[in-house]
Amino acid sequence: MTASAILIQFLNGLASASSLFFVAAGLSLIFGVTRIVNFAHGSLYMLGTYMGCSLVEYFGRTPLGFWGGVLIAGLAAALIGAMIEATLLRRLYQAPELLQLLATFALVLVIKDFALWAWGPEDVLGPRAPGLDGAVTIAGRAFPEYDLLLIALGPVVLGLLWLLLTRTRWGSLVRAATEDREMAGALGVNQGWLFTGVFALGSLLAGFGGAVNIPREPATLMMDLSIISDVFVVVVVGGMGSIPGAFLAALLISEIKAFCIGIGEVHAYGIDISFSKLTLVVEFIVMAIVLVIRPWGLLGRAASVARGPGTLEDPLRSPSRHLLALGVAVLGVLVLMPVLGDAYTLVLLGDILVFALFSVSLHFIIGPAGMHSFGHAAYFGLGAYGAALALKHLVPMEAALFAGPFVAALGAVVFGWFCVRLSGVYLAMLTLAFAQITWSVVFQWDSFTGGSNGVVDVWPAAWLGSKTAYYYLTLVLATAGILLLWRMLYAPFGYALRAVRDSPLRADAIGIDARRFQWAGFSLAGLFAGLAGALYAFSKGSISPEVVAIPRSVDGLVMVLLGGIQTLTGPVAGAAVFTWLQDTIARNTDFWRATLGVIILILVLAFPQGATGMLRRRFAREQS
Repeated sequence: MTASAILIQFLNGLASASSLFFVAAGLSLIFGVTRIVNFAHGSLYMLGTYMGCSLVEYFGRTPLGFWGGVLIAGLAAALIGAMIEATLLRRLYQAPELLQLLATFALVLVIKDFALWAWGPEDVLGPRAPGLDGAVTIAGRAFPEYDLLLIALGPVVLGLLWLLLTRTRWGSLVRAATEDREMAGALGVNQGWLFTGVFALGSLLAGFGGAVNIPREPATLMMDLSIISDVFVVVVVGGMGSIPGAFLAALLISEIKAFCIGIGEVHAYGIDISFSKLTLVVEFIVMAIVLVIRPWGLLGRAASVARGPGTLEDPLRSPSRHLLALGVAVLGVLVLMPVLGDAYTLVLLGDILVFALFSVSLHFIIGPAGMHSFGHAAYFGLGAYGAALALKHLVPMEAALFAGPFVAALGAVVFGWFCVRLSGVYLAMLTLAFAQITWSVVFQWDSFTGGSNGVVDVWPAAWLGSKTAYYYLTLVLATAGILLLWRMLYAPFGYALRAVRDSPLRADAIGIDARRFQWAGFSLAGLFAGLAGALYAFSKGSISPEVVAIPRSVDGLVMVLLGGIQTLTGPVAGAAVFTWLQDTIARNTDFWRATLGVIILILVLAFPQGATGMLRRRFAREQS
């Protein structure tokens, strides 16, 4: 690269960093005070972009109309954020973190379908900023005038936030709540109004970040999940709750991505290296490195020990006779389904069995092991790709089916070695990073994985060619996997995992190697998730990178939390309910996401212990 090209790429990185910082600063503020990992923050960014496009067209393409539309879009996002906090999230501040995540994910579904209804499925192109639609010459190259304004806006917003948080009484209260919100409440701080104000400010920054970016990119329905993954990286790398850290991380990530694009293809030592393709994964590589070296981020602080109970489930008890009888009855019905149901029912039940095994493997590390994972789809996808690629390389289907889980287990062993060194939200973010790295590899390695086209013609062996035969194979393997995972929790290994989760110091005092047990549990969960992925690949006949993508990991979390994390049977019930709802609603309405999101919100508010947990408590009360 020439000196002028380096300078232009550096400026491009600065412009991208500013718009990314606006959104990341909002999420960092919200998390610092409320401790909620707000998955819907990207949806507010998306709404800001859509509303900005519409408002600028309404007010007219004049300087006043453009900037008035951008500011009103930000204020509208702030109002929406305040309403969300006051009506929904305020009810969930004492709930487990994962339940809060489930609620904000439901909001993502609702807001996405609202945008689909309001603006349609087509991309919406925003206008250029009046008076800033030209370019200036820098080092002999053209550079957009609007991008120069964005470069200046980033430090300005950082400075305004610094003044607000350090020179005002409200800012002092925000900093006090960030340090210790329980103590701030005990000293008389009105937490309700403070949390609403912080949520409104964070949402304002997200909406403004989306609206101010309309001259640079169109509004699309996919931008919510796209931006939230980038923002999570920035916030975690900078340090959760640190505004300067978010600014520094946005600069770091944006500059690295800009130079990867600028370098493009490099041929060295007979090898073609595509740096441009690294833009899909480089930020997650950076996050993984930072979290391994400095788990609390560049400018963050080491997390303090949380107050309150550490366990998320009641002590394990052997299943009652009624529960055993119910399980046998359900299993009997599943065995008879090829006679009782049609072909479509068998396919749906096969999917339920696969996702039941997937969700139970996720619950295995979330509940008893206490390790939150946002990237469990990595092992589901590795199992699917491992089985499919083994079949393509002339391995018999039966051997390929069992090769998939071991490929997934190998991935879990490698990733788990790093993950078990962290805890809480930082552990969750590192699992997300490894999942995105896995997705990037299968998405871009065209010669081996098929790239975006995936792998096709992945069908079972001849003796499993009928839907009935493959259904029975899925039933046997999924049931065996679930029972094995449950049995491990009643073994000394399972009790050791729970001891490490509940009190690491006491577990260490009695000689339990916490990391070794957690690493083993993480690897076992990856093995069984891989078995679910392998079964899924042969049931569909083809796979694509979506089996490794973030939405698949979120689906697993939804299944676990819908059924209830406090019970072993909850993930199975959650998988059945979620898969059935998704299939039924998608076939009957175009706005199936919003419908599903509303149902999830109702379940979260009405049954915070999950459906199975609620039934279990009610049955216990009736028995007493």
